[in-house]
Amino acid sequence: MGRVRRTHGTKGELQIESLTDRPEGTFRSGVELRVASADGGEPDPLLPALRIEQVRPYRKGYLVIFEGLTDRDAAALLRGRDLLRPFEEVEPLDADELFHHQIPGLRVFLPDGEELGVVSGLFPMEPIDLLEVRREGRGTVLIPLARAIVVDWDLDEGRITVDPPDGLLDL
Repeated sequence: MGRVRRTHGTKGELQIESLTDRPEGTFRSGVELRVASADGGEPDPLLPALRIEQVRPYRKGYLVIFEGLTDRDAAALLRGRDLLRPFEEVEPLDADELFHHQIPGLRVFLPDGEELGVVSGLFPMEPIDLLEVRREGRGTVLIPLARAIVVDWDLDEGRITVDPPDGLLDL
């Protein structure tokens, strides 16, 4: 949902980068966030949940004050950590949306049914994210996660269908 970039001021305020397309649901007073483990995976069991007390837009993110976090030194310990929100509290996705964590591991097919490979990674980029697809015996290829290219997916089947422009798979 967000990443702690740095402290701001001396009273524990943090500059947070939003990692969600719907920040208005996450970055508001009263929302509780968990601090991710150092590797960015699951919530860190040694750190308590943080409840947002105050939030305001700032540059390309937000300045956030959490309840009980009142000094710069304590806040600085969170620098670089991701902030997580339980999925049951996240606003539902639209039919044409996916969570990033759902994509790695999906088998990738071309429109004619030929299997291209498996999504081995996802790179959040500007202006568009890139899928890293591992092709058996042929290395990897990066495919833009754009609706014009990613034409269909079925999470239950564990597959995604791409229709890449001519030459993309030759790079």
